[in-house]
Amino acid sequence: MADSAPAATSDSPVDSLSVGRARDIRSAGPYVLSRGALFGLARRIASIASLIFLDLCGLTLGVYGALALRELYHGHALLWGLLWTQLTDLLPFLILITVLVFWQARLYGARELRGGFGRILASLVIVALLTLAFGLGTGHDFTTLGIFPTAVALAATSIGVFRASYEALTGNVLRMAGVRRRALLVGEGEHLTHLHETLGSGRGGIDYEFIGAVSDTTRNPQLPVLGGLAEVPRLLTTRNIDEVIVTDSDFSERQVIEIVEQAHRQGVKVRIAPKTTELLTLRGEYIPGQGVPLFELRPPFFVGAEWVAKRGFDLVVSVLVILVGLPVWAAIAVAIKLSSRGPILYRDRRVGLNEREFVMFKFRTMQVDADVRQADLESVNEADGPLFKIRDDPRVTRAGALLRRLSLDEIPQVLNVLRGEMSLVGPRPLRLRDYAKLEDWHRKRYLVLPGMTGLWQISGRSSLTFDDLVRLDFYYLDNWSIWLDISILAKTIPAVLAARGAY
Repeated sequence: MADSAPAATSDSPVDSLSVGRARDIRSAGPYVLSRGALFGLARRIASIASLIFLDLCGLTLGVYGALALRELYHGHALLWGLLWTQLTDLLPFLILITVLVFWQARLYGARELRGGFGRILASLVIVALLTLAFGLGTGHDFTTLGIFPTAVALAATSIGVFRASYEALTGNVLRMAGVRRRALLVGEGEHLTHLHETLGSGRGGIDYEFIGAVSDTTRNPQLPVLGGLAEVPRLLTTRNIDEVIVTDSDFSERQVIEIVEQAHRQGVKVRIAPKTTELLTLRGEYIPGQGVPLFELRPPFFVGAEWVAKRGFDLVVSVLVILVGLPVWAAIAVAIKLSSRGPILYRDRRVGLNEREFVMFKFRTMQVDADVRQADLESVNEADGPLFKIRDDPRVTRAGALLRRLSLDEIPQVLNVLRGEMSLVGPRPLRLRDYAKLEDWHRKRYLVLPGMTGLWQISGRSSLTFDDLVRLDFYYLDNWSIWLDISILAKTIPAVLAARGAY
């Protein structure tokens, strides 16, 4: 995890590399605070709230109907007030568990990803089983267990009708408002023609408007060809495009990554029409309802509940590290002062979220003139790609060598975590010298906060090639969960103690 000091420089490579490049929507501010993101969030909240209201209405109607049928079956008079009292006894629990189960079943997902009647019915069966277990545990008298299948059937029917009406109504409103998905197709030959013919006219109640195709060889009479692959950046900035749909069969891995990165820089969704053999392994999100299977590759922003969970976890753990580790901090400070002259903390300029510079804190492990001396050591660099590493760096102090071996020099970065500049787990922030040597396809790693540790540190660290390290970052971004963060933190400790690849 240890990193050497950067060479002194007066010009920021971040600024120089941005000249002439298409405007990046991330440069205006955090994605979660952008106007488009806030509008989309408000629309999603309204949609979720509407669906929850309809689901609870359907649930109440179904349970109330089941209670009424039970009374009629036993020949009792219908006392509507009494039935309502019986319903309200369990209603708070029913509401909570129904919303949670439906949420887990992704019934409140985006329009095109929400399941139909089958998923509603399966979810209500789970709700019924949990309610039965809760009722039996609390001593509730159900009189007859036959009420459960009846309530499930009636509630599923009611919710299904309400949701179908909602989808039809909102779909008509979207069409009347002229809402369209403006799509750009990217591919070659028969794959491109087949994609256009089988996509259909719309998805999730929203019609497609195909603005054209990008192809180096194909001329499609049904769809204007707007240029070759090199024209993608220009089209993304000059055309109002909502989605880029790519035939993965026609391009190399690097070309696809470049297309994805260019589109995400402009806030444009990317969907891939994969080869048949890739359907077994592709981890993208399946978009149903088309003649050709589509998989959406989403930019790895942490928003909503994911952002709250990750940020909350970072803050709690960082505060604990500071409070518990104060004696260790004091001992390290004394060792640094006794081993060499200079400050205790080293302020290192790094590139973080949105490709912006920030000052990263570390315990100083090198002599104070390390920055000036780095240029003379470039010829003996042992690292692959943009990284700079020397196993026996002559600038490292005696105390610094031990700190680096145990990665204790990284501990002050919890201060960056508290300031919101870093996360506990994420892609490692690179020095300005290293950043200037990146290729464009590497830059997806800057869509999230950099981390104190990550998959680099538990998967070989300095012994891996740089491209391998970047692929580990991509895997982390596409598969993030709070449990993955906890797993990486837990595995970092033995990796540090074993000093695998640390120097």
